[in-house]
Amino acid sequence: MVVNAAVHYACLAMMDLAIHGADGAPVRSAEIIRRNEIPGPYLAQILRTLKSAGWVKAIRGSQGGYQLIVQPDAITLLDIAETIGCHDSISPAQDDEPSAQAALKKHWRAADEQSRIQLSRVRLGDVIRSVQESDEPMFYI
Repeated sequence: MVVNAAVHYACLAMMDLAIHGADGAPVRSAEIIRRNEIPGPYLAQILRTLKSAGWVKAIRGSQGGYQLIVQPDAITLLDIAETIGCHDSISPAQDDEPSAQAALKKHWRAADEQSRIQLSRVRLGDVIRSVQESDEPMFYI
């Protein structure tokens, strides 16, 4: 599995909504763009996809923005990757393919499966907690 820029940006946007919208206030897309350096048109497309998936809600008006409506611990990085459209990078082996190509594809597929397993183990909430823990100030005596 190749994790493309759209998946990376979608994860960043969802993390931003979880962290900065924790109080229930909608988060403006301009703030997400500024904090995460996501290209604006790209973010708009990603937010539409996340909204269609039922993970994000758009709120109109002067106080509007976006809210994450799913618990970060209820969604895995694999869920996000599959929703955004991250697909297999290796085509299936063909019957008339040279044996060297077929052998390599077997290993690429195994690596793809391992990446899927890893992404299915990591919840968005896990990543958010690791960011929050690393942002805590250190106190020395």
